[in-house]
Amino acid sequence: MSLEIDVCIGWAPREVLEMKLALPQASTVADALAALAAWPLPDGRAFGAVANDFRPSIWGKPATGRTLLKAGDRLELVRGLRVDPKVARRERFAQQGSRSAGLFSKKRPHAKPGY
Repeated sequence: MSLEIDVCIGWAPREVLEMKLALPQASTVADALAALAAWPLPDGRAFGAVANDFRPSIWGKPATGRTLLKAGDRLELVRGLRVDPKVARRERFAQQGSRSAGLFSKKRPHAKPGY
């Protein structure tokens, strides 16, 4: 009897590749990655060539190669963050200036700075 899971790969920003994968019972995340190694990506490369660029998770929770899979699991392979979101927000705020961003963009007439 086999185990069927959904595999979702965050290939590019706002692009997700989805497929069903049948594996033997008691398979792990590492087994699923090995089965996907020859699967072609949209740019023509095999998944195995770029597998280290992705982090595995099951239903959004981080997983390791030894994590056992269950029937109906959703194995998500996502790219790591390139920039810390907090740093990106600070940089955007610095570029836009404090008067044109966020809470400070519209203020009441004769109000104190920052209100």
